[in-house]
Amino acid sequence: MATLLPKHPSSLKTLNTDFTSVPSIRKGFKRFSSFKPVQYSASSLGDITKPDFPILHQKLDNGKKLVYLDNAATSQKPYVVLKALDDYYSNYNSNVHRGIHSLSKKAEAGYELAREKVAKFVNAPKSTDIVFTRNATEAINLVAHSWGLENLKHGDEIILTVAEHHSAIVPWQMVAQKTGATLKFVGLTEEEAPDVLQLREMISKKTKLVVVHHVSNVLGSFLPVGDIAAWAHSFGAKVLVDACQSVPHMVVDVQSLDVDFLVASSHKMCGPTGIGFLYGKSELLSVMPPFLGGGGMIADVFLDNSTYEEPPSRFEAGTPAIGEAIGLGAAVDYLSGIGMQKIHDYEIELADYLHESLRSIFNIRIYGPAPSRTVHRAALCAFNVNKLDGNATDIATMLNGLQSVAIRSGTHCAQPLHRYLGVNSSARASLYFYNTKEDVDTFIEALKDAIPIIGFKE
Repeated sequence: MATLLPKHPSSLKTLNTDFTSVPSIRKGFKRFSSFKPVQYSASSLGDITKPDFPILHQKLDNGKKLVYLDNAATSQKPYVVLKALDDYYSNYNSNVHRGIHSLSKKAEAGYELAREKVAKFVNAPKSTDIVFTRNATEAINLVAHSWGLENLKHGDEIILTVAEHHSAIVPWQMVAQKTGATLKFVGLTEEEAPDVLQLREMISKKTKLVVVHHVSNVLGSFLPVGDIAAWAHSFGAKVLVDACQSVPHMVVDVQSLDVDFLVASSHKMCGPTGIGFLYGKSELLSVMPPFLGGGGMIADVFLDNSTYEEPPSRFEAGTPAIGEAIGLGAAVDYLSGIGMQKIHDYEIELADYLHESLRSIFNIRIYGPAPSRTVHRAALCAFNVNKLDGNATDIATMLNGLQSVAIRSGTHCAQPLHRYLGVNSSARASLYFYNTKEDVDTFIEALKDAIPIIGFKE
């Protein structure tokens, strides 16, 4: 396997946007009815939707109410998702594709309906283009092993950026070691965004696959994946998009983007953990061999050979995550009821406010491009204080202790990017549509209080 490291810097269809009825989803939810949400003035989308998330109204050991700003790691779950899970396990828990009794039929109907909801959510041509996986990591590994090992050979090139998540790098390193393919990495611009011009110039007849994120979980930057797909396709290459940080936050239309594969995780989009999905063009999925063998993915089994089902069943061996799929379907309904364009517009406003507020603190180093009229950031900021990156964990610990503010510290599954930036780690605050500017204010005040305690000096 050869690896080429980078050199240092050298409109879509909108879903329903009527969210006025969202709070009504809590009606009839008996198991969690003892919780009485705090009343907020309906001045922002965050104020309107926060009551739907019971976990956000608890007080931690210090007596302060939780301010959850770790949404790039995982999102919280609204009542409607908790109810869907409770309903499944309480009333029709059963295995799918294996029974003719009433519970099994109802479970199978709910499982397949969830697939249809996800397909519609990302505008896939057919529901059979959606494969349920354990998470986005497994979805990428599925493509790597079922498509990559079958189609890559010595001398072929796979293009990635230095800002990719580990789950988008490691599987292709493994495939490259087995096939002799070469990994080539795109660097960052001076503004600390992936260098799109360098990426375009790097694509050639040797390129067989381009693997890119849609939104960076560290830099907060967006990539023009529609353009990237067009450039790659002009050379006959395929494109895989890690959409874990975009599908929960904006309208994503796989047909408009014309990507070959796209992956996302349920737990980052208000759904349960333990399930993600792969979108793949049907003409690619239909010729890919199975990833795992066992029950559910076979047509016939003989002692000396087996035949396999058509996709997506071919890639869903064993008992699937039925309750989790149904919960994901409920999350999709919830997000669609708000409207993904409305969520995106609100989060851009939050992103600007978060970045501006952080910049007001002396000696804060924020990674990624600064927002402007032409450059938007996702609603997250990875940062360090006083250019010292060894204290990110201290910062996160102090914020939790002082004001119950939950942020993340570490490398955020992006060690190569942190090395490229010349730091060992960073702290990261990441927002979702149920957050408010007041949450940002609490975070900023807690950070200002924490800095002198930790011992940073101006």
